[in-house]
Order: sequence, then structure tokens, then C-alpha cells
Amino acid sequence: MLSANEIDGLKKTSLKIRRNILKMIHSAKSGHPGGSLSGVDILLVLYKKCLNIPTEWENSQNFEKRDRFILSKGHASPLLYSILSEQGFIAEDDLLTFRKIGSRLQGHPSKGYLPGVEATTGSLGQGLSLACGIAMGLKLDNNPANVVVYVGDGELQEGSCWEAFMQACHRNLNNLIVIVDRNKLQIDGCTEDVMSLGDVNSKIKSFGFETCEINGHDYNEIYTAIESAKKSERPFAIIANTIKGKGVSFMENQAGWHGKAPNDEQLSDALKELQ
Repeated sequence: MLSANEIDGLKKTSLKIRRNILKMIHSAKSGHPGGSLSGVDILLVLYKKCLNIPTEWENSQNFEKRDRFILSKGHASPLLYSILSEQGFIAEDDLLTFRKIGSRLQGHPSKGYLPGVEATTGSLGQGLSLACGIAMGLKLDNNPANVVVYVGDGELQEGSCWEAFMQACHRNLNNLIVIVDRNKLQIDGCTEDVMSLGDVNSKIKSFGFETCEINGHDYNEIYTAIESAKKSERPFAIIANTIKGKGVSFMENQAGWHGKAPNDEQLSDALKELQ
């Protein structure tokens, strides 16, 4: 369990992360605020409390034993970049170069441009397969690192995801942790209207995964689930129920904010809410 002081610190940092996400997208005049805001609390707990990732990156003696994080829903790159900035990998001033010519902060994460980015992602449905491959390689090397992959729920409409779930269990990749951002919205509307996913927890469990379902904005639930997953003898999936656009009242649960930048007035209103 996290202490009251730890939770208070995470809450304050989450506001800063959400503000940076919106500033980046506003500055670029393009980007994906809804699904970036929904994952702030999850990635914050991951990076601050659960993952073994050296801040020195490649200069660390334990670099090869680092945990790997894969952002499968690569369109939520403002979230990842803001988290990496908080961890010291990116200067905060550089965040406003997001999606601009010559910037290292591309619209979707690209391996090789930034420390902390493990894989080039953005083509939905591929991140989980990448994570399986990395997890298999680590096992062959007897490397104790974990692989965490963050997947969007709309992304689960891709058949390749289910092949990867099957492969993970066939290979007993107990070093693999899948986190599903279950905000129930995608670019075309509600996931259940576009192509119903039904009971995601039961479906993934039927492949042989150990699973749990949590409130993706409750820090203790997030922390407890991830720590349990790290100890599991099977691949582990966390279905995190979240709110798309979390933290900004006029963006919350609105599919229209999947991929739209706020204008000046909307940014000002949102930042006031996030003080």
C-alpha cells in the first residue's frame, strides 16, 4: 500500500503531467488528449513506484536488467513524453517542440530518438506482439527484467492482439504485464458500438492469463495490481477502467476529444481546472 504522503505527491504530479500534455497538444495544434489524459495515473505509478528503469539510461551499469515499457497505443505519446520529462529524460522546455519539424518528440514514439523509448509504436495492434518478443528474448538470456505493455481497448479489436495473448501463454511469459486502458471510447465513438469487446477480463483470462480489474485512477489499486503482476507465475493482464479525458470536465467521456487539439480558450479553461 502507498502512504498518504506518497498518494498526495502522485496527485500533485498528475496535475503537472496533465497540464503538460495539454500544452504540448495545443502548441502543436494536433495530438490526442483524451487517451493521454486517461493513462496519467497508471503511468505515473508505474514509473515512480514500480518499474526498474535507470535514470542514467545507457550509462547505467544495470542497463540491460532494466524493465521495459512499451506504449502500444502510440498516439498517447504526449503522456509518455510528459512522464519521461518528469523522470529527467527530456527537458521540460523541449515538450513544446512536440510534433514540430526537427523535433525528437514525434507524433508517435520512435526508438532511437529519445532515451526511455523502447519501441517504435503507433500502428495499433502491434505493441503486444513486440512485447511478447522482447519478453521471450529476456527469458532466453535469463534476464530478470519485466516487460510492461500499455494497450488501448479499441486496439483490442485488432486480431493480432489475440494471437499475442495466445503466444504469451503458450510460452509462459510470466515476465509480461499487459495493462489495458479500458476507457470504452475510440475515435469513432463507444467501443461497444464500433465492435463490442464484451467482458475483456474474462476473455483474456480464458487464454491462460492471470487477470485483475481495477479503477485506473486509484493509486493504491494501480500499485497493488502491478506489484502482484510482478510476482505472478503466469502472464498477467490488468484491465484498468479509466475515464477518457480525465481531469478536464469538458473532455471527460467525450469521444470527440480523442484526437483534437484545444484552442486558446479551451486550454485556458482546462489549465484552470488542473491547478
